[in-house]
Amino acid sequence: MPHAITVVSLGPGAPELMTLGTERCLRGPGRLILRTERHGCVPYLREIGREYAALDSLYDQYEDFDQLNQAIVARLLDAAKEDSVIYAVMDASCDASVACLLRQAPEGTVTVLPGVNAAQACLAALPPQMPHPREGLRTLPALALSGAAYDPRTPLLITEIDHPALAGDVKLWLMELYREDMIIALFPPSEKHPRTASLLPLYELDRQKRYDHTCCAYIPAAPRKERERFLFSDLEEIMAILCGPKGCPWDREQTHDSLRPYLVEEAYETLDAIDSGDDARIAYELGDVLLQVVFHGLIGQAHGAFTNLDITTAICRKMLNRHPHVFGNAAWQNSADVAANWEQLKKREKHLETVTDAMKDVSPSLPALMRAAKVQGKARQVGFDWDSAAGALEKIHEEADEVRQELEKQGDPGEELGDLLFSCVNTARLCGKQPELLLKSATEKFIRRFEAMENLLKQDGKSLEGLTLREMDVYWEKVKASSGRA
Repeated sequence: MPHAITVVSLGPGAPELMTLGTERCLRGPGRLILRTERHGCVPYLREIGREYAALDSLYDQYEDFDQLNQAIVARLLDAAKEDSVIYAVMDASCDASVACLLRQAPEGTVTVLPGVNAAQACLAALPPQMPHPREGLRTLPALALSGAAYDPRTPLLITEIDHPALAGDVKLWLMELYREDMIIALFPPSEKHPRTASLLPLYELDRQKRYDHTCCAYIPAAPRKERERFLFSDLEEIMAILCGPKGCPWDREQTHDSLRPYLVEEAYETLDAIDSGDDARIAYELGDVLLQVVFHGLIGQAHGAFTNLDITTAICRKMLNRHPHVFGNAAWQNSADVAANWEQLKKREKHLETVTDAMKDVSPSLPALMRAAKVQGKARQVGFDWDSAAGALEKIHEEADEVRQELEKQGDPGEELGDLLFSCVNTARLCGKQPELLLKSATEKFIRRFEAMENLLKQDGKSLEGLTLREMDVYWEKVKASSGRA
Protein backbone atom coordinates (compact mmCIF):
# COMPACT_ATOMS: atom_id res chain seq x y z
CA MET A 1 0.00 0.00 0.00
CA PRO A 2 1.55 3.35 -1.03
CA HIS A 3 1.93 6.22 1.39
CA ALA A 4 -0.65 9.03 1.42
CA ILE A 5 -0.68 11.65 -1.31
CA THR A 6 -2.04 15.08 -0.41
CA VAL A 7 -2.89 17.44 -3.27
CA VAL A 8 -2.71 21.13 -2.38
CA SER A 9 -3.73 24.21 -4.36
CA LEU A 10 -1.11 26.95 -4.31
CA GLY A 11 -3.58 29.44 -5.73
CA PRO A 12 -3.32 31.64 -8.80
CA GLY A 13 -0.22 33.64 -7.87
CA ALA A 14 1.04 35.35 -4.75
CA PRO A 15 1.64 33.38 -1.50
CA GLU A 16 -1.06 35.49 0.17
CA LEU A 17 -3.63 33.59 -1.88
CA MET A 18 -2.72 30.24 -0.34
CA THR A 19 -5.18 28.86 2.21
CA LEU A 20 -4.08 28.22 5.79
CA GLY A 21 -4.59 24.49 5.20
CA THR A 22 -2.21 24.52 2.24
CA GLU A 23 0.39 26.57 4.13
CA ARG A 24 0.34 24.18 7.09
CA CYS A 25 0.62 21.16 4.79
CA LEU A 26 3.62 22.69 3.02
CA ARG A 27 5.37 23.14 6.36
CA GLY A 28 4.58 19.58 7.44
CA PRO A 29 6.26 16.25 6.70
CA GLY A 30 6.30 14.54 3.33
CA ARG A 31 8.04 14.88 0.00
CA LEU A 32 6.89 18.04 -1.81
CA ILE A 33 6.47 17.77 -5.60
CA LEU A 34 5.45 20.82 -7.65
CA ARG A 35 3.73 20.40 -10.98
CA THR A 36 5.73 23.42 -12.12
CA GLU A 37 8.36 25.62 -10.55
CA ARG A 38 6.92 28.56 -12.46
CA HIS A 39 4.62 29.81 -9.71
CA GLY A 40 4.53 32.87 -7.51
CA CYS A 41 4.71 30.77 -4.33
CA VAL A 42 8.14 29.31 -5.14
CA PRO A 43 10.07 32.27 -3.61
CA TYR A 44 8.07 31.74 -0.42
CA LEU A 45 9.03 28.04 -0.33
CA ARG A 46 12.67 28.98 -0.69
CA GLU A 47 12.28 31.60 2.01
CA ILE A 48 11.03 29.07 4.55
CA GLY A 49 13.66 26.56 3.46
CA ARG A 50 11.18 24.01 2.11
CA GLU A 51 12.80 21.49 -0.21
CA TYR A 52 10.85 20.41 -3.28
CA ALA A 53 11.08 18.67 -6.64
CA ALA A 54 9.44 20.02 -9.79
CA LEU A 55 8.06 18.22 -12.84
CA ASP A 56 8.87 20.88 -15.45
CA SER A 57 11.26 18.57 -17.29
CA LEU A 58 8.37 16.27 -18.19
CA TYR A 59 6.81 19.02 -20.30
CA ASP A 60 9.68 18.77 -22.78
CA GLN A 61 9.34 15.00 -23.07
CA TYR A 62 5.66 14.85 -24.06
CA GLU A 63 3.72 16.79 -26.67
CA ASP A 64 0.41 15.18 -25.75
CA PHE A 65 -1.15 16.33 -22.46
CA ASP A 66 -2.75 12.95 -21.83
CA GLN A 67 0.67 11.33 -21.96
CA LEU A 68 2.10 14.11 -19.78
CA ASN A 69 -0.57 13.57 -17.12
CA GLN A 70 0.03 9.81 -17.16
CA ALA A 71 3.75 10.43 -16.65
CA ILE A 72 3.05 12.80 -13.73
CA VAL A 73 0.82 10.22 -12.05
CA ALA A 74 3.44 7.52 -12.52
CA ARG A 75 6.06 9.79 -10.91
CA LEU A 76 3.77 10.56 -7.95
CA LEU A 77 2.85 6.91 -7.34
CA ASP A 78 6.53 5.90 -7.48
CA ALA A 79 7.40 8.59 -4.93
CA ALA A 80 4.56 7.44 -2.67
CA LYS A 81 6.15 3.99 -2.42
CA GLU A 82 8.89 5.49 -0.26
CA ASP A 83 7.26 8.38 1.62
CA SER A 84 4.13 10.46 1.93
CA VAL A 85 3.78 12.96 -0.92
CA ILE A 86 2.50 16.52 -1.16
CA TYR A 87 1.59 17.32 -4.75
CA ALA A 88 1.24 21.09 -5.33
CA VAL A 89 -0.68 22.50 -8.29
CA MET A 90 -2.18 25.88 -9.04
CA ASP A 91 -5.82 24.76 -8.73
CA ALA A 92 -6.59 21.14 -7.84
CA SER A 93 -10.27 21.49 -8.82
CA CYS A 94 -9.50 21.80 -12.54
CA ASP A 95 -6.06 20.22 -12.89
CA ALA A 96 -6.14 17.30 -15.34
CA SER A 97 -3.24 15.49 -13.67
CA VAL A 98 -5.13 15.52 -10.36
CA ALA A 99 -8.19 14.02 -12.03
CA CYS A 100 -5.95 11.34 -13.55
CA LEU A 101 -4.37 10.66 -10.17
CA LEU A 102 -7.74 10.23 -8.47
CA ARG A 103 -8.75 7.67 -11.11
CA GLN A 104 -5.58 5.58 -10.80
CA ALA A 105 -4.45 5.79 -7.17
CA PRO A 106 -5.66 3.12 -4.73
CA GLU A 107 -8.82 4.13 -2.93
CA GLY A 108 -8.26 6.18 0.21
CA THR A 109 -4.68 7.19 -0.58
CA VAL A 110 -5.33 10.64 -2.08
CA THR A 111 -6.61 13.71 -0.22
CA VAL A 112 -7.35 16.97 -2.04
CA LEU A 113 -7.22 20.30 -0.20
CA PRO A 114 -9.26 23.10 -1.84
CA GLY A 115 -7.82 26.52 -2.50
CA VAL A 116 -8.37 29.91 -4.07
CA ASN A 117 -8.96 29.57 -7.80
CA ALA A 118 -8.16 31.88 -10.70
CA ALA A 119 -11.77 33.04 -10.97
CA GLN A 120 -11.87 34.29 -7.40
CA ALA A 121 -8.55 36.11 -7.78
CA CYS A 122 -9.44 37.67 -11.11
CA LEU A 123 -12.90 38.84 -10.06
CA ALA A 124 -11.40 40.51 -7.01
CA ALA A 125 -8.94 42.36 -9.26
CA LEU A 126 -11.36 43.39 -12.02
CA PRO A 127 -11.06 47.10 -12.89
CA PRO A 128 -14.09 49.17 -11.89
CA GLN A 129 -14.75 50.05 -15.54
CA MET A 130 -15.35 46.39 -16.37
CA PRO A 131 -18.88 45.17 -15.55
CA HIS A 132 -18.74 42.54 -12.82
CA PRO A 133 -20.77 39.36 -13.35
CA ARG A 134 -24.26 39.57 -11.91
CA GLU A 135 -24.76 35.86 -12.51
CA GLY A 136 -22.58 32.77 -12.48
CA LEU A 137 -19.12 32.96 -14.03
CA ARG A 138 -18.05 30.26 -16.47
CA THR A 139 -14.38 29.21 -16.32
CA LEU A 140 -12.64 27.35 -19.15
CA PRO A 141 -8.95 26.51 -19.69
CA ALA A 142 -7.74 27.85 -23.03
CA LEU A 143 -6.95 24.36 -24.33
CA ALA A 144 -10.53 23.22 -23.61
CA LEU A 145 -12.20 25.82 -25.85
CA SER A 146 -12.23 23.64 -28.96
CA GLY A 147 -15.67 22.06 -29.07
CA ALA A 148 -16.94 24.03 -26.07
CA ALA A 149 -20.42 25.50 -26.38
CA TYR A 150 -20.84 29.26 -26.70
CA ASP A 151 -22.96 31.15 -24.18
CA PRO A 152 -22.38 34.90 -24.53
CA ARG A 153 -25.08 35.62 -21.95
CA THR A 154 -22.72 34.31 -19.24
CA PRO A 155 -19.44 36.04 -18.33
CA LEU A 156 -16.42 33.91 -19.17
CA LEU A 157 -12.94 33.54 -17.69
CA ILE A 158 -10.42 31.78 -19.93
CA THR A 159 -7.40 30.51 -18.00
CA GLU A 160 -3.92 29.19 -18.82
CA ILE A 161 -3.29 31.26 -21.95
CA ASP A 162 0.38 30.33 -21.96
CA HIS A 163 1.49 31.13 -25.52
CA PRO A 164 0.81 33.76 -28.23
CA ALA A 165 -0.38 31.04 -30.64
CA LEU A 166 -2.86 29.77 -28.05
CA ALA A 167 -3.97 33.37 -27.44
CA GLY A 168 -4.63 33.59 -31.19
CA ASP A 169 -6.77 30.45 -31.06
CA VAL A 170 -8.72 31.91 -28.13
CA LYS A 171 -9.28 35.15 -30.02
CA LEU A 172 -10.57 33.37 -33.12
CA TRP A 173 -12.90 31.23 -30.99
CA LEU A 174 -14.31 34.32 -29.28
CA MET A 175 -14.68 36.26 -32.52
CA GLU A 176 -17.09 33.63 -33.82
CA LEU A 177 -19.64 35.36 -31.60
CA TYR A 178 -18.20 38.51 -30.04
CA ARG A 179 -17.27 41.76 -31.81
CA GLU A 180 -13.54 42.16 -32.44
CA ASP A 181 -13.54 45.57 -30.72
CA MET A 182 -15.31 44.31 -27.59
CA ILE A 183 -13.38 45.39 -24.47
CA ILE A 184 -12.07 42.51 -22.37
CA ALA A 185 -9.89 42.32 -19.25
CA LEU A 186 -6.54 40.56 -19.66
CA PHE A 187 -4.68 39.35 -16.58
CA PRO A 188 -1.03 39.02 -17.66
CA PRO A 189 1.37 36.49 -16.10
CA SER A 190 1.29 36.78 -12.30
CA GLU A 191 4.23 34.53 -11.43
CA LYS A 192 6.47 37.53 -10.74
CA HIS A 193 4.01 40.41 -10.94
CA PRO A 194 0.84 41.50 -9.09
CA ARG A 195 -2.43 40.25 -10.60
CA THR A 196 -3.61 43.45 -12.26
CA ALA A 197 -5.77 43.54 -15.36
CA SER A 198 -5.46 45.67 -18.45
CA LEU A 199 -8.46 46.58 -20.58
CA LEU A 200 -8.04 46.03 -24.31
CA PRO A 201 -10.10 45.23 -27.43
CA LEU A 202 -10.52 41.56 -28.20
CA TYR A 203 -8.45 41.74 -31.39
CA GLU A 204 -5.34 42.61 -29.31
CA LEU A 205 -5.56 39.46 -27.16
CA ASP A 206 -2.71 37.73 -29.03
CA ARG A 207 -0.52 40.84 -29.38
CA GLN A 208 0.85 41.05 -25.82
CA LYS A 209 4.48 40.70 -24.76
CA ARG A 210 4.11 38.07 -22.02
CA TYR A 211 2.07 34.87 -21.62
CA ASP A 212 2.30 31.92 -19.23
CA HIS A 213 0.05 29.41 -17.47
CA THR A 214 -1.20 32.10 -15.06
CA CYS A 215 -2.43 34.39 -17.86
CA CYS A 216 -6.24 34.77 -17.96
CA ALA A 217 -8.81 36.71 -19.97
CA TYR A 218 -12.16 37.88 -18.64
CA ILE A 219 -14.95 38.32 -21.20
CA PRO A 220 -18.08 40.04 -19.86
CA ALA A 221 -21.56 38.92 -20.79
CA ALA A 222 -22.60 40.28 -24.18
CA PRO A 223 -26.27 41.27 -24.62
CA ARG A 224 -27.88 40.57 -27.99
CA LYS A 225 -27.74 44.22 -29.05
CA GLU A 226 -23.95 44.17 -28.68
CA ARG A 227 -23.43 41.07 -30.84
CA GLU A 228 -23.43 40.48 -34.57
CA ARG A 229 -23.88 36.68 -34.44
CA PHE A 230 -26.49 34.68 -32.56
CA LEU A 231 -27.25 31.22 -31.16
CA PHE A 232 -30.27 28.92 -31.19
CA SER A 233 -31.03 30.10 -27.65
CA ASP A 234 -31.13 33.70 -28.92
CA LEU A 235 -33.74 32.73 -31.51
CA GLU A 236 -35.83 31.07 -28.80
CA GLU A 237 -35.67 34.18 -26.62
CA ILE A 238 -36.47 36.56 -29.50
CA MET A 239 -39.49 34.50 -30.53
CA ALA A 240 -40.65 34.22 -26.91
CA ILE A 241 -40.66 38.02 -26.74
CA LEU A 242 -42.51 38.36 -30.05
CA CYS A 243 -45.15 35.85 -28.95
CA GLY A 244 -45.40 37.33 -25.45
CA PRO A 245 -47.85 39.92 -24.07
CA LYS A 246 -45.68 42.86 -25.18
CA GLY A 247 -44.65 41.31 -28.47
CA CYS A 248 -46.04 41.36 -32.00
CA PRO A 249 -49.85 41.09 -32.48
CA TRP A 250 -49.44 39.03 -35.65
CA ASP A 251 -47.06 36.53 -34.03
CA ARG A 252 -49.35 36.12 -31.02
CA GLU A 253 -52.31 35.22 -33.26
CA GLN A 254 -50.61 32.37 -35.14
CA THR A 255 -51.56 28.70 -34.73
CA HIS A 256 -50.17 25.43 -36.03
CA ASP A 257 -52.74 25.53 -38.84
CA SER A 258 -52.10 29.14 -39.82
CA LEU A 259 -48.37 28.47 -40.10
CA ARG A 260 -48.76 25.40 -42.35
CA PRO A 261 -48.22 27.25 -45.65
CA TYR A 262 -45.12 29.03 -44.33
CA LEU A 263 -43.44 25.77 -43.32
CA VAL A 264 -43.95 24.34 -46.80
CA GLU A 265 -42.95 27.61 -48.47
CA GLU A 266 -39.73 27.94 -46.46
CA ALA A 267 -38.81 24.31 -47.17
CA TYR A 268 -39.17 24.84 -50.92
CA GLU A 269 -37.25 28.11 -50.81
CA THR A 270 -34.44 26.19 -49.10
CA LEU A 271 -34.47 23.66 -51.94
CA ASP A 272 -34.19 26.53 -54.43
CA ALA A 273 -31.21 27.87 -52.46
CA ILE A 274 -29.54 24.45 -52.53
CA ASP A 275 -30.07 24.29 -56.30
CA SER A 276 -28.44 27.71 -56.62
CA GLY A 277 -25.27 26.52 -54.89
CA ASP A 278 -25.13 29.81 -52.96
CA ASP A 279 -23.97 28.87 -49.43
CA ALA A 280 -24.99 32.20 -47.90
CA ARG A 281 -28.46 31.85 -49.38
CA ILE A 282 -28.74 28.25 -48.12
CA ALA A 283 -27.89 29.39 -44.58
CA TYR A 284 -30.41 32.24 -44.83
CA GLU A 285 -33.25 29.98 -45.97
CA LEU A 286 -32.43 27.30 -43.39
CA GLY A 287 -32.82 30.06 -40.80
CA ASP A 288 -36.38 30.57 -42.03
CA VAL A 289 -37.06 26.84 -41.66
CA LEU A 290 -35.59 26.87 -38.14
CA LEU A 291 -37.80 29.85 -37.28
CA GLN A 292 -40.87 27.77 -38.15
CA VAL A 293 -39.71 24.95 -35.85
CA VAL A 294 -39.18 27.34 -32.92
CA PHE A 295 -42.49 29.08 -33.67
CA HIS A 296 -44.42 25.78 -33.49
CA GLY A 297 -42.59 24.91 -30.28
CA LEU A 298 -43.72 28.15 -28.63
CA ILE A 299 -47.30 27.60 -29.77
CA GLY A 300 -47.17 24.11 -28.30
CA GLN A 301 -45.78 25.51 -25.06
CA ALA A 302 -48.52 28.15 -24.88
CA HIS A 303 -51.14 25.37 -25.03
CA GLY A 304 -49.30 23.14 -22.56
CA ALA A 305 -48.83 20.50 -25.27
CA PHE A 306 -45.05 20.43 -25.89
CA THR A 307 -41.98 22.71 -25.90
CA ASN A 308 -38.85 23.13 -27.98
CA LEU A 309 -37.15 20.88 -25.41
CA ASP A 310 -39.60 18.13 -26.36
CA ILE A 311 -38.75 18.71 -30.03
CA THR A 312 -34.99 18.47 -29.53
CA THR A 313 -35.42 15.53 -27.15
CA ALA A 314 -37.53 13.64 -29.69
CA ILE A 315 -35.07 14.05 -32.55
CA CYS A 316 -31.99 13.36 -30.39
CA ARG A 317 -33.60 10.20 -28.99
CA LYS A 318 -34.48 9.17 -32.55
CA MET A 319 -30.92 9.68 -33.78
CA LEU A 320 -29.48 7.72 -30.84
CA ASN A 321 -31.93 4.85 -31.31
CA ARG A 322 -31.60 4.72 -35.10
CA HIS A 323 -27.78 4.60 -35.04
CA PRO A 324 -26.89 1.64 -32.79
CA HIS A 325 -23.86 1.06 -35.05
CA VAL A 326 -22.49 4.39 -33.78
CA PHE A 327 -23.94 4.74 -30.27
CA GLY A 328 -24.45 1.04 -29.50
CA ASN A 329 -23.06 -2.39 -30.29
CA ALA A 330 -24.51 -3.02 -33.76
CA ALA A 331 -22.01 -3.87 -36.50
CA TRP A 332 -23.51 -2.45 -39.67
CA GLN A 333 -20.87 -2.22 -42.37
CA ASN A 334 -22.23 0.03 -45.11
CA SER A 335 -24.99 2.46 -46.06
CA ALA A 336 -27.16 -0.35 -47.42
CA ASP A 337 -27.11 -2.05 -44.00
CA VAL A 338 -27.95 1.26 -42.36
CA ALA A 339 -30.92 1.91 -44.69
CA ALA A 340 -32.35 -1.60 -44.25
CA ASN A 341 -32.05 -1.60 -40.47
CA TRP A 342 -33.33 1.98 -40.25
CA GLU A 343 -36.64 0.80 -41.70
CA GLN A 344 -36.84 -2.11 -39.25
CA LEU A 345 -36.15 0.19 -36.29
CA LYS A 346 -38.74 2.65 -37.59
CA LYS A 347 -41.37 -0.10 -37.81
CA ARG A 348 -40.69 -1.19 -34.23
CA GLU A 349 -40.81 2.37 -32.89
CA LYS A 350 -44.09 3.15 -34.67
CA HIS A 351 -45.62 -0.33 -34.18
CA LEU A 352 -46.02 -0.82 -37.94
CA GLU A 353 -46.91 -4.51 -38.23
CA THR A 354 -47.66 -4.84 -41.96
CA VAL A 355 -46.39 -3.37 -45.22
CA THR A 356 -49.74 -1.63 -45.58
CA ASP A 357 -49.17 0.00 -42.18
CA ALA A 358 -45.83 1.28 -43.46
CA MET A 359 -47.46 2.64 -46.62
CA LYS A 360 -50.16 4.43 -44.65
CA ASP A 361 -47.46 5.90 -42.43
CA VAL A 362 -46.05 7.85 -45.40
CA SER A 363 -47.35 11.37 -44.84
CA PRO A 364 -50.34 12.31 -47.03
CA SER A 365 -49.08 15.91 -46.88
CA LEU A 366 -46.04 15.10 -49.01
CA PRO A 367 -46.07 16.22 -52.65
CA ALA A 368 -47.90 13.53 -54.63
CA LEU A 369 -44.91 12.41 -56.72
CA MET A 370 -42.69 12.13 -53.66
CA ARG A 371 -45.33 10.20 -51.69
CA ALA A 372 -45.89 7.81 -54.60
CA ALA A 373 -42.16 7.04 -54.77
CA LYS A 374 -42.02 6.37 -51.02
CA VAL A 375 -45.06 4.09 -51.11
CA GLN A 376 -43.54 2.17 -54.03
CA GLY A 377 -40.32 1.86 -52.02
CA LYS A 378 -42.25 0.16 -49.19
CA ALA A 379 -43.61 -2.40 -51.67
CA ARG A 380 -40.12 -3.01 -53.03
CA GLN A 381 -38.88 -4.02 -49.56
CA VAL A 382 -40.96 -7.21 -49.82
CA GLY A 383 -40.17 -7.83 -53.51
CA PHE A 384 -43.39 -6.37 -54.97
CA ASP A 385 -41.68 -4.34 -57.69
CA TRP A 386 -40.39 -4.41 -61.25
CA ASP A 387 -37.04 -6.05 -61.82
CA SER A 388 -35.82 -3.07 -63.81
CA ALA A 389 -36.79 0.32 -65.17
CA ALA A 390 -37.39 -1.32 -68.55
CA GLY A 391 -40.20 -3.40 -67.12
CA ALA A 392 -41.78 -0.34 -65.55
CA LEU A 393 -41.47 1.50 -68.86
CA GLU A 394 -43.68 -1.12 -70.53
CA LYS A 395 -46.31 -0.35 -67.88
CA ILE A 396 -46.20 3.32 -68.94
CA HIS A 397 -47.10 2.32 -72.51
CA GLU A 398 -49.93 0.13 -71.19
CA GLU A 399 -51.35 2.96 -69.04
CA ALA A 400 -50.96 5.46 -71.92
CA ASP A 401 -53.05 3.15 -74.13
CA GLU A 402 -55.76 3.06 -71.47
CA VAL A 403 -55.77 6.86 -71.35
CA ARG A 404 -56.09 6.93 -75.16
CA GLN A 405 -59.03 4.52 -75.01
CA GLU A 406 -60.83 6.76 -72.52
CA LEU A 407 -60.26 9.79 -74.69
CA GLU A 408 -61.47 7.99 -77.83
CA LYS A 409 -64.74 7.04 -76.17
CA GLN A 410 -64.95 10.52 -74.62
CA GLY A 411 -64.89 9.08 -71.11
CA ASP A 412 -63.24 10.45 -67.98
CA PRO A 413 -59.49 9.75 -68.23
CA GLY A 414 -58.76 10.99 -64.69
CA GLU A 415 -58.16 7.62 -63.04
CA GLU A 416 -56.11 6.31 -65.98
CA LEU A 417 -54.01 9.48 -66.00
CA GLY A 418 -53.32 8.91 -62.30
CA ASP A 419 -52.18 5.35 -63.10
CA LEU A 420 -49.99 6.74 -65.90
CA LEU A 421 -48.32 9.19 -63.51
CA PHE A 422 -47.86 6.44 -60.93
CA SER A 423 -46.14 4.29 -63.58
CA CYS A 424 -43.88 7.22 -64.53
CA VAL A 425 -42.87 7.53 -60.87
CA ASN A 426 -42.05 3.80 -60.84
CA THR A 427 -39.76 4.15 -63.84
CA ALA A 428 -38.02 7.23 -62.44
CA ARG A 429 -37.49 5.52 -59.07
CA LEU A 430 -36.00 2.41 -60.68
CA CYS A 431 -33.64 4.70 -62.63
CA GLY A 432 -32.46 6.09 -59.29
CA LYS A 433 -34.10 9.45 -59.91
CA GLN A 434 -36.44 11.53 -57.74
CA PRO A 435 -39.59 12.20 -59.77
CA GLU A 436 -40.34 15.42 -57.90
CA LEU A 437 -36.97 16.85 -58.92
CA LEU A 438 -37.28 15.51 -62.46
CA LEU A 439 -40.59 17.29 -62.96
CA LYS A 440 -39.19 20.46 -61.46
CA SER A 441 -36.21 20.32 -63.82
CA ALA A 442 -38.46 19.66 -66.81
CA THR A 443 -40.65 22.64 -65.88
CA GLU A 444 -37.61 24.93 -65.61
CA LYS A 445 -36.38 23.65 -68.99
CA PHE A 446 -39.77 24.40 -70.54
CA ILE A 447 -39.66 27.97 -69.19
CA ARG A 448 -36.13 28.51 -70.56
CA ARG A 449 -37.09 27.22 -74.00
CA PHE A 450 -40.29 29.23 -74.06
CA GLU A 451 -38.33 32.38 -73.23
CA ALA A 452 -35.85 31.59 -75.99
CA MET A 453 -38.74 31.08 -78.46
CA GLU A 454 -40.24 34.46 -77.55
CA ASN A 455 -36.83 36.11 -78.05
CA LEU A 456 -36.50 34.56 -81.53
CA LEU A 457 -39.95 35.84 -82.43
CA LYS A 458 -39.00 39.35 -81.27
CA GLN A 459 -35.85 39.25 -83.42
CA ASP A 460 -38.08 38.47 -86.43
CA GLY A 461 -40.49 41.24 -85.51
CA LYS A 462 -43.24 38.83 -84.45
CA SER A 463 -45.17 38.07 -81.28
CA LEU A 464 -47.03 35.03 -79.99
CA GLU A 465 -50.36 36.72 -80.41
CA GLY A 466 -51.86 35.81 -83.78
CA LEU A 467 -49.49 32.91 -84.54
CA THR A 468 -50.86 29.45 -85.15
CA LEU A 469 -49.59 26.48 -83.19
CA ARG A 470 -47.85 25.20 -86.33
CA GLU A 471 -46.00 28.52 -86.69
CA MET A 472 -45.02 28.51 -83.02
CA ASP A 473 -43.78 24.94 -83.38
CA VAL A 474 -41.31 26.01 -86.06
CA TYR A 475 -39.64 28.37 -83.60
CA TRP A 476 -39.89 25.82 -80.81
CA GLU A 477 -37.95 23.29 -82.89
CA LYS A 478 -35.31 25.94 -83.66
CA VAL A 479 -34.84 26.49 -79.90
CA LYS A 480 -34.58 22.77 -79.25
CA ALA A 481 -32.02 22.36 -82.02
CA SER A 482 -29.86 25.21 -80.70
CA SER A 483 -30.11 24.24 -77.02
CA GLY A 484 -29.60 20.50 -77.35
CA ARG A 485 -30.36 18.93 -73.94
CA ALA A 486 -30.49 22.29 -72.12
